[in-house]
Amino acid sequence: MGGTGNMLTIGAFARACRLSPKALRLYDELELLRPARVDPDSGYRYYAVAQLERARLVAWLRRLGMPLAEIRAVCDLEPAAAAREIRAFWARVEAETAVRRDLAGFLVDHLAAATAVPGKDTTMLELRYAAHSDRGRVRPSNQDTAYAGTRLLAVADGFGPAGAPVSGAAVEALRFLDTEEVPAGNVLNLLEEAVRGATDAVRDVADPGENGTTLTALLWTGSQLALVHIGDSRAYLLRDGGLFRITHDHSVVQSLVDEGRLTPEEAGSHPQRSMLLKALTIGTPDLKLHDTRRRDRYLLCSDGLTAVVPEHRIRELLTAHPEPEEAVRSLVDAANEAGGPDNVSCVVADVV
Repeated sequence: MGGTGNMLTIGAFARACRLSPKALRLYDELELLRPARVDPDSGYRYYAVAQLERARLVAWLRRLGMPLAEIRAVCDLEPAAAAREIRAFWARVEAETAVRRDLAGFLVDHLAAATAVPGKDTTMLELRYAAHSDRGRVRPSNQDTAYAGTRLLAVADGFGPAGAPVSGAAVEALRFLDTEEVPAGNVLNLLEEAVRGATDAVRDVADPGENGTTLTALLWTGSQLALVHIGDSRAYLLRDGGLFRITHDHSVVQSLVDEGRLTPEEAGSHPQRSMLLKALTIGTPDLKLHDTRRRDRYLLCSDGLTAVVPEHRIRELLTAHPEPEEAVRSLVDAANEAGGPDNVSCVVADVV
């Protein structure tokens, strides 16, 4: 098999590329990093100096936590394409980390609340709210449903031939929550169970293979808001003059943005911008618990608003109109003034 004069032993190669000999033997077995020569008598592995670049790339990608199957694919790409794949991988890692961070925050808040002294610092707040839904200027009918009550806020955006009854059934199935005292300790469990009922209601109304609905809802406990969200309707928080989106779209274009394959600006005009990855009968909804402050303002809306009205304009309108009824009307009017290509629904609620 030739001499070893220009070769590095496995030990020397391991030191040069910061991979252990054990890892190098594994990568040989997986055909990720084959030695340049194997001694036919001793089975000892030798590596060429030119292999160091690939070996170092493997080592760096392992430190990033990339699975070996993805590393193999990346190592076989041209540098520019490899860079795109690494960027997309890291965007997925950050998105997954954000989900785990939210869960950790919820668990900390939930366990802290469970040990709090009853009756201490329990100033009860209330919601002042309004809801409005509009057909828009293009669609022949309105498939959105918007609802606002003392404890429940909800927006659903139906699709398919039976989109209107489907979105209506989803919200109607949650309305019992608006008439019951909600214990803060198990509010997420209560909301999760209610959403299962809403999913069953949607299936009873129409064929889920052709029809479906988004659902974004907030359930008020008197001091906190529990959020359930699936699809591309949205919830925002206006606090101290800043507008913060508190939901994550379950859509094809959002996944491409998360992976670094599209910019947010490109996503707005992408031909698949209305294609959902999750809807009420497909996938698991997001569930979160939010602490509230006096003077917080929440907005729930269908994508008929956000597709045509930029977030800076939404913030301006929410800030300019102190009454929830005025705010929802101004937002719907803004969507229609921008062409009204879709149904548009808005719920605005103030913590007072």
